[in-house]
Amino acid sequence: MDMKTTAKAELVGLKVMKASEMIQDAANALFKQHGLSSPQYNVLRILRGAGKPGLNCHEISDRMLKRVPDITRLLDRLVEKDLVDRDRSDEDRRIVVSDITPQGLKLLKAIDNPLKNQVSENFDQFDDNELNRLDKLLDHLLAGLEI
Repeated sequence: MDMKTTAKAELVGLKVMKASEMIQDAANALFKQHGLSSPQYNVLRILRGAGKPGLNCHEISDRMLKRVPDITRLLDRLVEKDLVDRDRSDEDRRIVVSDITPQGLKLLKAIDNPLKNQVSENFDQFDDNELNRLDKLLDHLLAGLEI
């Protein structure tokens, strides 16, 4: 990469980071209104998608959008709020499986539409072709970043 291209890549990288932070800040404010942090919301979303019988800590951690150093403590907080249940696995008693509770599902349902509206508003200025192009460009970027 020449100096001009490197400078442009740096500028684009900063813009991507700033846009990401702004989108995350808006989502975090919504989660906070419902008594959740972003990682807590992410765990609930993961558990809802996983269905029964739930997932163990390692499986949840692997699916997180952002790495969380202490997934056990995060799950403890969700259990205290009655949003997640934890039980020992029937197959292997050493493994603890977490599952979303009906109250957790109800909370996610309350967040779903406001979050969808918020995300939609973030991208209102794009037409379908631009969104498709952006989607492909971000896939390309992410493919180059994966370890």
